Amino acid sequence: MIITYMFYLLSFLAIMFGLMVVLSKNPVHSVLYLVLTFFAIAGHYVLLNAQFLAAVHIIVYAGAIMVLFLYIIMMLNLNKEAEPHKSLWIKASAAVAAGSLLVVLVASIKGTVAITPSNEFNPNIGLIENLGQTLFKDYLLPFEVSSVLLLAAMVGAVMLAKKSIK
Repeated sequence: MIITYMFYLLSFLAIMFGLMVVLSKNPVHSVLYLVLTFFAIAGHYVLLNAQFLAAVHIIVYAGAIMVLFLYIIMMLNLNKEAEPHKSLWIKASAAVAAGSLLVVLVASIKGTVAITPSNEFNPNIGLIENLGQTLFKDYLLPFEVSSVLLLAAMVGAVMLAKKSIK
């Protein structure tokens, strides 16, 4: 019962903070509302017993990407006077594009079949231990190949960034 109330509370907060991202006039406030939206979504992951996904969501999105957004916004130094005004034609085309996106989303949701939850609850689903077992037993070779590829990319980036010595 408490999980249902938590779901509705987190959903309400995510929708409200999402609306505040769009409706806020200050871009820094928009980014901060987006961080709060990400925390509400991470709460949904916790309710689904996916703690690892919630932690990664907070670290990657609310941590790294939002820091980059704030950095760029503060570097741009956006002023209301310097912002170019959009013509009525651009605003109307944006409204038509948003409306057509809404129609496509509603049509795609209409064609789906509702999934009924099963009565059995497995508390081990979504835990980091199970992810590690699957990753290092079933997918060991792709994991190691991707690590070698990332190492090669890192060495290549260092070599490209290094100044040549003459």
